[in-house]
Amino acid sequence: MYPGMASTSDISNGVVMKIDGQLWAVIEFQHVKPGKGGAFVRTKIKNVVSGKVVDRTFNAGAKIETANVDRRDYQYLYNDGQDFVFMDTDTYEQLTVTDAVVGDAANYMLENQMATIALHEDAPLYVELPASVILEITYTEPGLQGDRSTGGTKPATVETGHQIQVPLFLEQGTKVKVDTRTGDYLGRVSDKG
Repeated sequence: MYPGMASTSDISNGVVMKIDGQLWAVIEFQHVKPGKGGAFVRTKIKNVVSGKVVDRTFNAGAKIETANVDRRDYQYLYNDGQDFVFMDTDTYEQLTVTDAVVGDAANYMLENQMATIALHEDAPLYVELPASVILEITYTEPGLQGDRSTGGTKPATVETGHQIQVPLFLEQGTKVKVDTRTGDYLGRVSDKG
């Protein structure tokens, strides 16, 4: 598909731009109209291949080249050591994504979980998870009852093998809600759905 030309007014989070032959996804943007001088757009963009994040400013009205990105929902099946295998639940086609593309999302993915994968010319660019996921604590030091007032935290390993910080009173086997963007503990989840 032919990439489109756009202007700075089209910049928003998730837009993928082609700059010097490389693809960059917008992760933050701000339209700035100073009292003097021309308006501009301040962006934080991430190289979709290397993951490198840079700040870039565009003059208002400047032409930018956007890349055609197809975002589709996939179900995570398994990890084969190096790569992650996902399945399109409509076509049952499998898609193999390298761990470099999956990145930090691997810390929060459980088998059979749904994820959005952005593709450009059938090449996976990045994996997007829901804003939060529910994971079970598989290991943490024993809880300290009555230690709720200090607001202290302790490390806990969740079922993906990733370690997060949780309140001192939480115990092994507790299900917790975790922010997939920051890794922050968001709260305890009861089984009584």
